[in-house]
Amino acid sequence: MSQNIVILGSTGSIGTQTLTIVDNNPELKVIALSANSKVDMMEEQVRKYKPLKVCMYNESAAKDLAGRIADTTTQVVSGMDGLIEISTMDECDTVVTAIVGMIGIRPTIAAIKAGKIIALANKETLVTAGHIIMPLCREMNVPILPVDSEHSAIFQSMQGMPKNRIEKILLTCSGGPFRGKTYDELKTMTPEKALKHPNWSMGSKITIDSASLVNKGLEIIEARWLFDTDIDNIQVVVHPQSIIHSMVQYVDGGIMAQLGTPDMCLPIQYALFYPDRKPMNGKRVDFFDLKELTFFEPDKETFLGLKYAIEAGKKGGSLPTVFNAANERAVALFLKGQIGFTEIYDIIRMSMDAHKFIENPTVEEILQCEAETYELIATKY
Repeated sequence: MSQNIVILGSTGSIGTQTLTIVDNNPELKVIALSANSKVDMMEEQVRKYKPLKVCMYNESAAKDLAGRIADTTTQVVSGMDGLIEISTMDECDTVVTAIVGMIGIRPTIAAIKAGKIIALANKETLVTAGHIIMPLCREMNVPILPVDSEHSAIFQSMQGMPKNRIEKILLTCSGGPFRGKTYDELKTMTPEKALKHPNWSMGSKITIDSASLVNKGLEIIEARWLFDTDIDNIQVVVHPQSIIHSMVQYVDGGIMAQLGTPDMCLPIQYALFYPDRKPMNGKRVDFFDLKELTFFEPDKETFLGLKYAIEAGKKGGSLPTVFNAANERAVALFLKGQIGFTEIYDIIRMSMDAHKFIENPTVEEILQCEAETYELIATKY
């Protein structure tokens, strides 16, 4: 059975890996793509996949692309209106939200209202607007299928099990490149060192978030909404081998886990073909070669990103938006060499402390909180 998909963020890490899945599954048809400003890459994708529409968020990039692909039938749109347009196309069955940042919120909401299946790889959507997104999904009877490795593993471990029998979610974490380091050692860590993740191949932003454990904190908040559970029922387990991608513990003490090699293609493909499991090439786990799996408790007093995320998630409201926005800006400063690694935590703490809390923010208030957090950081750094 053929499936028409739209990929938001097709030039990023998840987007390009989604296209790899498309290459190996002819029943998947790409009808629209989006990117921010990577015109060269988008032109290649247009010529290969022949989508009906593409959206370049950057207006000048859209004009550039339109000139380059004038010999094709692909229509070029731009900006937020363009993202919403391609996310709600009548021909679309599934929207893969691989776009980075809170610009993913509005097109995701529009896609849900249009009845599209959501393959979710955009953390910010649920971290900042889970209280809006999940009730809307229930109202529209639209499934959200998690693409993130850990959330996909949790989702897979829940299949066939009653939700009211879940006792605890065990969210695994590689520990990143700085596992075992002290806070003083973290102060000397450079972007080059932070970008050397031991197991996963990801974009620079998420790789830094993995090093700071902010990423795991964001995943806790996301899991809280995806699986309708309390944050106190989500436990982070450091598992350096990244073979167990997450686990679910049930009320009888039984634990279901999803295991595999660290390869994002598996959760992407699972989301696209759920509930089926399609054949996929790739390396398999060899337990005789692996020999052992190890587990550790996360160091929340050194990796403060995890500690602050749990605080923001428990408080809820607008605070996760501030946490996310502050980290986003801090990571950008770190990658430019303008701040040290532990100053990422300082910026998050400063922003959370300065924030005027909103209990149940609208989308407009969420975006305003983001803008205010950016402005605060700009006055200090």
